[in-house]
Amino acid sequence: MSSLEDGDWRLIREEARDGATNMALDEVAARTAVDDGVRTVRVYRWEPSCLSMGYRQAADSVDWTYCEREGIDVTRRQTGGGGIYHDSYADVSYSIVAPAAELPGDLMDCYELLCEPVLDAIRSVGVDADFADREYESIHEPSCYLRGIHPAHDVLAYESDEEHRSGRKLSGNAQYRQRDAVIQHGSISFDHATEKHLGVFADHDVAPAEFRERVTSVREQAGVDRDAFVTALEDHLADWCDADPGSWRDDELDAAADLAAEKYDADAWLRERDAPNAR
Repeated sequence: MSSLEDGDWRLIREEARDGATNMALDEVAARTAVDDGVRTVRVYRWEPSCLSMGYRQAADSVDWTYCEREGIDVTRRQTGGGGIYHDSYADVSYSIVAPAAELPGDLMDCYELLCEPVLDAIRSVGVDADFADREYESIHEPSCYLRGIHPAHDVLAYESDEEHRSGRKLSGNAQYRQRDAVIQHGSISFDHATEKHLGVFADHDVAPAEFRERVTSVREQAGVDRDAFVTALEDHLADWCDADPGSWRDDELDAAADLAAEKYDADAWLRERDAPNAR
């Protein structure tokens, strides 16, 4: 951890942006980390609420009519996995961006390191959270929160009774490399938005009760209010890498606006990609 603390880190506290801009800012932060040596941890909201499709997710798995009717934005991530409905209130998202040379080359080790402050933040508000104890079968593959659960990057909240300890999914995390930088971003379920989380997917037969059996939330587990949890996450991220309060530079925001328009909000990226052959 010492090599990370020795670097120049900035914390960008929670801000609300549309889906395409949020994804573009991750790429821009990677350029900044490599070119300028400024590493970024940030917490963010999605406004309007947004479905972020996985990198290889088929466009026909999305109920586009439902999303348009409900005013739900749609973008596509650079990371794999299933789609995530990011409710503007019920979802809390974060990113960590740093030069790849400063992070473990082994993917499992890298997840363990970068999820450390996230797990600490969730635990600090009273949730018994940890990586999944085993693999879980998929319920609905196009959905991140309902697809198969993997111990490397999926976080569960655990509940115990007299006979056994069981877990429900609380957070999904993913990584990719961009210009010699590692970008890890994740979604934390702060509260339930079950109907919309299911509604964004086409042709599913998942009942709301089945969703709730698989997925929990910080609020359900601990009763904490959203602002308190966001502050805890920001503070743990900052403490983890000794980050100073920061903000986006004007040139970064300009670059993100261009990238959002040209890539993340374009039909060629959203709807027209040949998902099975995507690289």
